[in-house]
Amino acid sequence: MRLVTHGDSAPASVNRYLLPHEHQVIMVRRHPAVLLRPVAEVLGGLILAGLLSKWFGEQGGSGALVVVWWAWLLLLIRFVWKVAEWSVDYFVVTSKRMLLTTGLITRKVAMMPLGKVTDMSFQRSLLGRMLGYGEFVLESAGQDQALSTVTYIPYPETLYLEVCQMLFPGGNDSDD
Repeated sequence: MRLVTHGDSAPASVNRYLLPHEHQVIMVRRHPAVLLRPVAEVLGGLILAGLLSKWFGEQGGSGALVVVWWAWLLLLIRFVWKVAEWSVDYFVVTSKRMLLTTGLITRKVAMMPLGKVTDMSFQRSLLGRMLGYGEFVLESAGQDQALSTVTYIPYPETLYLEVCQMLFPGGNDSDD
């Protein structure tokens, strides 16, 4: 199975970090569950703004109404920003390394060569199991790496098996 979004080519925001001699094997966005908190904040803010509007409307405080709705507008702008950031964040596994690209304005690229990975595990919270995401934990031989955890990974079991197959390629061993 090949897990690659957008057909077989990486978007330009990811493609610029790939080396000429490596090919992309896996490319996924983080799970949309990363947006749960911003969604809850904007909806909670909308409910609070509505309640405060009713209360201030009865009290005759039109200046306070303006402040309430401007505050909610800031929450909405923050939500749109988080969605835009999520849309450009990718976890990529190539034939040589793992990359995590994040950031809209300040671009961050965390990388670990596949050959340096000594241990890899994934964990899933109860919410992660219900919604279908997990977290990868990567370790290398006694070194701190730029890429050690990758949160909100979709299809964690499938991705885990794909990456393990790349890390530990097996032949047709038989116990004959």
